[in-house]
Amino acid sequence: MEDTMIAETPRTEIDRIIAAAAAAAEPAAATTPAERARWLHAAADALEQAGDELIPLAARETHLPEEPRLRPELVRTVFQLRLFARVLTDGEFLDATVDHADPAWPMGPRPDIRRTMIPMGPVLVFPAGNFPFALGVAGHDIAAALAAGCPVVAKAHPGHPELSARTRDVLVEALTVAGAPIGMLDIVSGVEAGVTALRHPDIAAATFTGSEAGGRALFDIAAARPRPIPFYGEFGSVNPVYVTAGAVRARGTEIATGFVGSFTLGAGQFCTKPGLLLLPVGHGLDETLRAAVESVPGQAMLDDRIAAAYRAGNERLREHSAVTVLSIPSPRDDPFRPTLLRVSAPDFVKAAEALGGECFGPTSIIIEYADDAELRAVLGALEPGLTVSVHAETDEADLVRPLLPALTRLAGRLIWNGWPTGITLSWAQQHGGPYPATTAPAFTSMGPAAIARFLRPVAWQGFPDTLLPPELRASNPWGLARRIDGVRVQGNIR
Repeated sequence: MEDTMIAETPRTEIDRIIAAAAAAAEPAAATTPAERARWLHAAADALEQAGDELIPLAARETHLPEEPRLRPELVRTVFQLRLFARVLTDGEFLDATVDHADPAWPMGPRPDIRRTMIPMGPVLVFPAGNFPFALGVAGHDIAAALAAGCPVVAKAHPGHPELSARTRDVLVEALTVAGAPIGMLDIVSGVEAGVTALRHPDIAAATFTGSEAGGRALFDIAAARPRPIPFYGEFGSVNPVYVTAGAVRARGTEIATGFVGSFTLGAGQFCTKPGLLLLPVGHGLDETLRAAVESVPGQAMLDDRIAAAYRAGNERLREHSAVTVLSIPSPRDDPFRPTLLRVSAPDFVKAAEALGGECFGPTSIIIEYADDAELRAVLGALEPGLTVSVHAETDEADLVRPLLPALTRLAGRLIWNGWPTGITLSWAQQHGGPYPATTAPAFTSMGPAAIARFLRPVAWQGFPDTLLPPELRASNPWGLARRIDGVRVQGNIR
């Protein structure tokens, strides 16, 4: 599982790549949404056609199986490229707003002022290791940035460098044939190359998916630049699952097996893995949970670095004095078979710093609470994350409702009687949360709304119609829905 050794991109080449991206930024910003939609459809078609070449390459570098993992992931990646093409044809992402001049405006005469969104400029993307397609060089961040009209420089992930390079080649050819400016997409390789690119004055924004330690270091670099830039970091989460006594009585076995399936999915190498299960004392699910865990075979980790970090984190949790081992592989077993631990709510609260962090891999902790006070103490001790799941019966609404302020404090997505793994891409999706889950909790890194990270608003005051962007002109040539003098007016997309 050792990472492929790759050469660092030299500084001169980094400068050339970013200069090309900067040169592409202005013509890219001048393109129409329909033109950019064609780029994305072309990229999706090319990626789909290259699947039989790219999937075996991804399997070799990441140790992920072609089925049921990589082929469906490529389908998802193609879908998200086409989804962002749909975002462009909708036009709502521009938030076109027109306020006509009004001499009778209550706070004094109002000038004609109009606002729309423009591309940020060249974006640096640090792809993830656990989704080589969906969060790789053809991944969600890159699709969103291209849809916004932003050139992209991606830092090749060390866990799949050959796939990164080959994917870049496939996409660059497709984008060029589709009419995109030269320089819209390229990659750099190596840790220092990524840092050098992040410090480059022509990079306007950056995204990162990965560990908190690595992401925070990059976040600090982005903030310390002479001209700081937005840094959209996603660092992971423990994704607690709260189960009521009523839910245990009604469907405890179903919940137990569903939980095990979720936290062991993909060897627990998902940022949405449920790392904590909050059960009432006396739940009686020990044997069901143990049997479910022991039925799951060991799975390969993505690479040696992740495997070593998982071993260390798992051992640290197992050896904590407050923790009881419910199910763990023996020394003779595959070390990557899942581990399930247990702790009382009061003991967890006392050791929340040690026990409440993410363990990236197939390990999870059951927290047993005796009453509402213990449950609230646990929720108060948790760091914010990406998701919180609630398993309860419909007649327990009055029990859950008082907890909603605490639950919303903890996450950007709340899940009712479901599991956090498996993030659908839809218009209402929110994948984010307060720090340390992300560095920008006001945004999502998944779903159509993710395009907003790469746009910034500009207001045009008093400009003649002929100099305004098309979406703000009186003729509305693109037929967009707009807000005019405070009233939403439907358009006729064309």
